[in-house]
Amino acid sequence: MKIAEIKTLRLEEYSNICYVQIYTDEGISGLGETFFGAGSVEAWIHDNASPILLGKDPLQIEKNWHSLSSFTGGKSTGSEGRARSAIDVALWDILGKVTNQPLYQLLGGKTRDRVPLYNTCAGNDYTKKISKTGHPSDYKGIGRKGRYEDYEAFMNRADELAVDLLEEGYHGMKIWPFDAFCKGSVTHYITQEELKKGCEPFEKIRKAVGDRIEIMVEMHCRWDLRVAKQIAKALEPYNPFWFEDPIQAFNVEALSEFAHSTHVATASSETVGSIYSYRDICAAKAAEIITFDPTWTGGVTEAKKIIGLTEAHEVSVSTHDCVGPLSFVLDTHLSTYAPNAFIQEATRAFYHGWYSELLTNIPQIRDGYVYTLEGPGLGTELRPEVWKRDDAIIRSSKLSIVD
Repeated sequence: MKIAEIKTLRLEEYSNICYVQIYTDEGISGLGETFFGAGSVEAWIHDNASPILLGKDPLQIEKNWHSLSSFTGGKSTGSEGRARSAIDVALWDILGKVTNQPLYQLLGGKTRDRVPLYNTCAGNDYTKKISKTGHPSDYKGIGRKGRYEDYEAFMNRADELAVDLLEEGYHGMKIWPFDAFCKGSVTHYITQEELKKGCEPFEKIRKAVGDRIEIMVEMHCRWDLRVAKQIAKALEPYNPFWFEDPIQAFNVEALSEFAHSTHVATASSETVGSIYSYRDICAAKAAEIITFDPTWTGGVTEAKKIIGLTEAHEVSVSTHDCVGPLSFVLDTHLSTYAPNAFIQEATRAFYHGWYSELLTNIPQIRDGYVYTLEGPGLGTELRPEVWKRDDAIIRSSKLSIVD
C-alpha cells in the first residue's frame, strides 16, 4: 500500500479550518483536520510534506511522523506542527479502516464507556473568522443568533446560562469575562473596577446554582504573572475548578509560580506543541491538568505519548475543543481511551450548529456525557457535498507515474 494522493480542503465560510484527505493506491483514504493558519498549513502540506510522503507506506505511522519533523517548528503549534497533526490523524484513520477497528481500540481500548462534558460558553460563530486583532478569541461572532449564544449569555445572564446547562446535564462551564479588559496580546494592568466587573458572572452563577456546576476560568494567556495572580485571588471565593492558561505557557518557571500561588488547579495548554513542552510543564509542576489539542500538538501519535507522560507525573488530561468537528471526534476517542482523562470540553453551540454541516457522523451527546463513534478509524467522513461547495478551495498533490 502506498500514499497516492494528498488533498487539502478549505472553506471560505470556515476560514480557520484546513482538512487533509490522504488517499492510498488501494482505495482507502483517511481524514485529518486542524484549525487556525489554514492557508499556511495547506501550503506546508503540499510544499513540504507531500514530496516526503507520496509513495510511502501509510501504515508506517511513527516513521512517517518523524520524517515530517522538520528543521523548524518542532516544539510549537505553528503551521508545521498543525500540518503534521492533521496528516497524522489521517494516517491513523487509514489504519483503523485497514484493520476495521475504531481509533480508541487501536490505542488500547476503552477505559470508560462515556465521558462527562463541560461546555465552553461560545456562540455559534465564535472564532469562525480570522480575528483582526490577531488574537483568536477576539472574534466573538455574535452577529448570527442561534439557540446557543452562550458567549453573550455568560457576559450578561450567567445565572440563567448555568441553570440551562445543568438542565442539559453539563458538569461544568468555561467562561472568560476578563478578556474584555485586555489591552493587547499580554496585558500588564487591570483596575479594581475591572476586577469586580469580571467577577460578576461568577457571583451570579454561585447565587443561582450554588456549587452544582463547575466553573472553568479561561484566561487565554493574556496576562502577565502579577495580574494573573490578582485575577486568581479575586476569583478564589467563587471556588472555580481551574484557571486555564493564566499566562504564556512558554515560561514554565513563571507558570509554576502561578500554580503554586493558588489552591485552584492550573490547566495548560493547547498553545504549546510536542511531548517535550509537556515534559517541561510536568517537570516544573506548573499544571495539574494538561489541556492539549491533538490536532495542534502532533496528532494521535504525539497524543498517545502525552497521555503516557502525564499519567506518569500524576497529571490529568482534558483535550481541547472549540475548534472543528473532526477535532471533537478525535477528542472523544482519546478521552474514551486515556486512563487519566476525566472530562471533555465541548462547545454546544458548534455541536448543535455547524458541526453536522461538515461531517457525516458526530458523537452522541446525552445527559451531559459524550459517546464516541464506533466505526472504523475515526468513524466519520466529510459530507460529499462539502467538496462541491462554491466556497471550497481544493489543492491536490499526486504520486506521479515516474515515482
